[in-house]
Order: sequence, then structure tokens, then C-alpha cells
Amino acid sequence: MFCKFVHKFCLNLGKKLMIKIKESELRLSFIRSRGPGGQNVNKVSTAVQLRYNIVKADIPEDIKERFCEQYKNKISKNGDVIIVAQSHRTQNRNKMDAINRLENLFSDIKIPVKRIATKPSRGSKVKRIESKKKRSVVKKNRKKVILDE
Repeated sequence: MFCKFVHKFCLNLGKKLMIKIKESELRLSFIRSRGPGGQNVNKVSTAVQLRYNIVKADIPEDIKERFCEQYKNKISKNGDVIIVAQSHRTQNRNKMDAINRLENLFSDIKIPVKRIATKPSRGSKVKRIESKKKRSVVKKNRKKVILDE
């Protein structure tokens, strides 16, 4: 069976990762736009409501988890990401705008930065040892003094 991909884009997660969104995973509905515009707005459904179920999506689990963590306020109870595009006058441009906004959500996923282990500098080692020596002198001075006669 032939599966049409709506969009392919790269995520830079330390390594190049190609994410493909299948057209079958997107649910597009065309609704009437809000705001001024006269008769055209009242009779033509140019706005696009895009629904993408992130829970059932065919993408790697770690990306799903990061997406859900970062955009938990944009995800409905059943796992849908809902994007409404109505800024353009035509249905096709609104559709492309909604898909591009979904792509931007994926490309803006924050990637945890791996910590690079570093060795302490020579100066910091010397400083640490000096402070330990000072502390030991303070503690030695707390002992009882025994006078030999």
C-alpha cells in the first residue's frame, strides 16, 4: 500500500534524524474563519483545523516523550495536538501554514545537553589543599595543651 508523506523534516538531536509525518495521521477539517471579512468569511470555510494524535503517531518514543513534556498545554486529553490556521484567505495556504506550524513544534523540541566531564585545574586543586590544611590547623589548635615540666 502506498503511503503519502505530507512532510519530512530533520531534527538535530546530536545526530540527524528524519521525521516523517504521514498524511493518514493528520486529520484536517475546514471551518469558517473568525473576524472581519464580510460575505466571504460567512460562506466559505477557509480556516483549517489540524489534529495530530501524538500518542498514536509513528515516531520514536523519546521524541514523543519530549514533545509531550514540552507542549503538555497544547495536547488534548485524548492526545491530539490541535492547530488552527486562519490567517490566509485561501484554504490551501492555511493548510500549509498549519503543517508548517506543526513542523515548527517538532523542530523546537529542547534537546538535553550532555555534560562533558572536565578535570579540575591545577590552581583549583592547590586552592582546595590549602583550605584543607588551614582547616586542619584550626582543628589541631582545639586540642588540650599539655605542659611538660
